[in-house]
Amino acid sequence: MKRVLVPIIILGSCIAFSYALIRTPLSLDEVALEIIPVSVRVTEVEQRSVGLVVGSQGKVQAAQTANLSAAVAGPVAWISSAMEAGGYVTEGETLLRLDASDYETMLARSEASVQQANAESGHASREYDRMKELAEQRLASQSQLQDAQRLAEVSIARLADAEANHRQAQLDLQRTEIKAPFNAIIETREVELGQYVNRAQSIAVLYGANEVEVRVPLAIRQLGYLDIPLGLQGELLPEQAPNVTLTGMYGGAEYHWEGTLVRIEASIDPNSNTVQTIIRVPQPSATIGSASDEVVKAIPLPIGLYVHADITGKTVDNLISLPRSVIRNNNQVLVVDAENKMYFREVDIFRLEEENVLISGGILPGEKICISPIQAVVDGMAVQPVLELI
Repeated sequence: MKRVLVPIIILGSCIAFSYALIRTPLSLDEVALEIIPVSVRVTEVEQRSVGLVVGSQGKVQAAQTANLSAAVAGPVAWISSAMEAGGYVTEGETLLRLDASDYETMLARSEASVQQANAESGHASREYDRMKELAEQRLASQSQLQDAQRLAEVSIARLADAEANHRQAQLDLQRTEIKAPFNAIIETREVELGQYVNRAQSIAVLYGANEVEVRVPLAIRQLGYLDIPLGLQGELLPEQAPNVTLTGMYGGAEYHWEGTLVRIEASIDPNSNTVQTIIRVPQPSATIGSASDEVVKAIPLPIGLYVHADITGKTVDNLISLPRSVIRNNNQVLVVDAENKMYFREVDIFRLEEENVLISGGILPGEKICISPIQAVVDGMAVQPVLELI
C-alpha cells in the first residue's frame, strides 16, 4: 500500500504547487532603456594659412664633371700626390707634368726662326725703300721695284709665320703641365708615372667640389603645390627658386643640407608620369644635423648618397588641417552637432599628406570633428564629446 500511496501523494503535491504558481504570477514594472552616450574626442575646426611642403627622394650627383685629357703627347714625368681617387684639388693646381724636353727644343728653334725671319724682313724692307728712291731718280726699273716689294712682303709673311710657330711652341710647352680647371674631387686617375700619353688621351675624371646636384622626381600634380612659373625654359631666377632641405644618413648619423630647386627637366616620364627636378646644394653646407640628440657638424654632401628632399611650396589661405585619420570612406568626416549627435559629412580634400589632411571645403570654422578611431558608427548617434586641441 505504501508503494502506491507515496507516488500518488508526491504527484498530487507537485500538481498543487504548479497550479498555485500559475494562478499567482509575479509582475515586473517596465523600465525605459537607458542609452549611455559614447565618449569621443573632438576638435574644433579652424581655418588658417598653410605653407605647403613637397617631399621626394633622389640621388646626389656632381654639378660639374671634367674628363681631363692631354693636349700634347709625351711621357708622364711627374704626378701630384693629390692626384688620387678621393683627393681634393684647387683651381689652377698642377696635377701632372709631361716630359717637356722636346717642346723646349721646339721653342728654342721657333725663337731662332723668329730672329732669322725678323732679320730678313728688316733687310727686305730697307731694300724696298732703297729701290723706291732709285726708281724716283730713274736709276732703277719698275720690275726691280716690284721684285723688291715682293721680297719685302714675303719676308713679312715669313716673320708672321715664325711668330705664330713660336706662340704655338710656347703653348705646347705650357700644355705639358696639366692643371685643375676648378676646385674638384678626383674621381679616377687613368695614367701612371712614366707612361707615354698620346694627344687627347684621358688622364683623370674630376667632380666639382663647390656644389653638387640632386635629381629628384616629382609627380605632375605636385608641381601645382610649388610657387614656380611652369613652362619656364632654363634655370629659375634666384628669387623664384624654392628652398630645399635635404636629409640623409651617412656613417650612422643623420645630416641636413640646404639647397635650392634650380630647374625642371623638359620631358615627362611616360611610365611614372613624373618630371625630374634639379636641386643645387653648395659645398660644404653651413647647416648642422643631429644624431641621437647630439649636435654634429655638417659635412660635404657625398656624391651617390640617397637623400630625402623637402621642397618649400606655396602658401594657401583658408585651409583646415586635421589628422589624416579623421577621413572616412575616402572623403567623409564625422561632425558632432550642438545636440551632441554625430553625423557623416562629405568634405573637399585639397591634399593628403603623410600625417595630416588639408580640407578646403565642406565644413565650417567652429564645427566639431570627431578624431577618435570609432569603428561602428550610426548616423545620428548620441555621443559625449571631449574637446582636444591639435
